[in-house]
Amino acid sequence: MLSRIFLSKLTALILGGLFLAGSPALAQTPATAPAPVVPDLENMLVLDLSTGGRVTIQMLPAIAPSHVERIKTLTRQGFYNGVVFHRVIEGFMAQTGDPTGTGQGGSELPDLKAEFNKTPHLRGTVSMARTNEPDTANSQFFICFQPRFSLDNKYTVFGRVTSGMQFVDAIERGEPPASPSKVLQASIAADNVPPPAFPAQPAAEKPITVDQLSGS
Repeated sequence: MLSRIFLSKLTALILGGLFLAGSPALAQTPATAPAPVVPDLENMLVLDLSTGGRVTIQMLPAIAPSHVERIKTLTRQGFYNGVVFHRVIEGFMAQTGDPTGTGQGGSELPDLKAEFNKTPHLRGTVSMARTNEPDTANSQFFICFQPRFSLDNKYTVFGRVTSGMQFVDAIERGEPPASPSKVLQASIAADNVPPPAFPAQPAAEKPITVDQLSGS
């Protein structure tokens, strides 16, 4: 009697499983591939650096529209071409955007009202420089080498490096640097400006071999 009940329940489970597996409502559908992320070329800043390559920065007009518009305006005027990185602190950031190279200059356009936001200062974050007053950003900006959360909500983040961070890492350090690195050319990606001829970089030193140490 018990065996018949067991067999009956087992049969019901098997048939139920087959029914569910064949049910169109429960049939497994293929996963849909995520839509590709399309770069916003109109809001992508391109910096060709004297350190040997091209850096792309995706700007963020949704969180800092006035600052992004300022950077685009100055870039298209050729303002940043040839401007040095005048303040570069190891483990912190590289600052540029002053045509005088002193940290005291800016553009002839009026200073901007702060657009502080919740975007954190991470490695590769690009943020506007200012004086001690919040509404004094003009043309200078900096790129973070490392996270610096103490700057959050105190400086206007307007972009993030998306490629070429190795060329940022190679920027000469100093306040000011003895031989400052510079922005050879700045452009907006949508304008499709070709890169300049980059200066030759010094060859990496060859490692010392055991034979050289032994004099053989």
